[in-house]
Amino acid sequence: MQESIDRARGLIESLPYMQEFRHKTVVIKYGGHAMVDENLKKQFALDIILMKHIGINPVIVHGGGPQINRLLDRLEIKPCYVQGMRVTDGETMSVVEMVLVGKVNKEIVGSINHCGGKAVGLSGRDGDLICADKLRVNKKNDEAMKDAPPELIDLGRVGQVTKVNPEVLQALDKQDFIPVIAPVGVGEDGQAFNINADLVASAVAGELKAAKLILLTDVAGVQNEEGTLLRSLKQEDLEDYIDNETIGGGMIPKVRCCADALSRGVQKTHIIDGRVEHAILLEIFTREGIGTEIV
Repeated sequence: MQESIDRARGLIESLPYMQEFRHKTVVIKYGGHAMVDENLKKQFALDIILMKHIGINPVIVHGGGPQINRLLDRLEIKPCYVQGMRVTDGETMSVVEMVLVGKVNKEIVGSINHCGGKAVGLSGRDGDLICADKLRVNKKNDEAMKDAPPELIDLGRVGQVTKVNPEVLQALDKQDFIPVIAPVGVGEDGQAFNINADLVASAVAGELKAAKLILLTDVAGVQNEEGTLLRSLKQEDLEDYIDNETIGGGMIPKVRCCADALSRGVQKTHIIDGRVEHAILLEIFTREGIGTEIV
């Protein structure tokens, strides 16, 4: 009996958050271990369906780097990275689009629909949803060349978001569909661009003025040098944390994506551990939440 009472108390605790976020948009970047573990994949689908049924509008943007690498390896195409970004020539772009749009996206959509939801898969090329142009990156000069003019690095068809056209997402929301977006953009020439999924999620959240942007990762959140989780950070303090190396490595682009989303009108952003069961529900519907919030 006590276990049943505790469940009822949990539901009552979540009621104010259900009321607060009803008819609001939550953009979720889906990636990492949560996309690999079969149990976590099913839980993710059920969490998304629950959100939709109680009136929240979830929008999913997914990654797929490991899946791309596996197919490249099978095709004997050696991946190349510059400053952590995949160099994407024409052949690699075909593989990227095949995996992200043709395989990973459809698996996520199928999982949600199989569990009783109504999901629709999209890429940034559908309805010109994600417009992009070529990402330009400067080569880092060493100390001896610090006064030399910067040299551009050609990353191929790696893009940056220039515009999000939300009409297709708004139409799907009116019909109670759940959008699942592959991070492939379209350029002025009509060709595809490979775009970092965090950047796409941030841009989509900003355009939709989402109540929350949630990034699923394989870490507990932003941690200091002692490994202590930082539960809440302010946007204006992020660069100081980066300068003093409290925030470093792969967490830097994630917190900057959060900062950009906040600048575009998103109310709150979160970096949470997707390895935790029902991580999204714990963040949205509990008083303590999990991970790191950036506001």
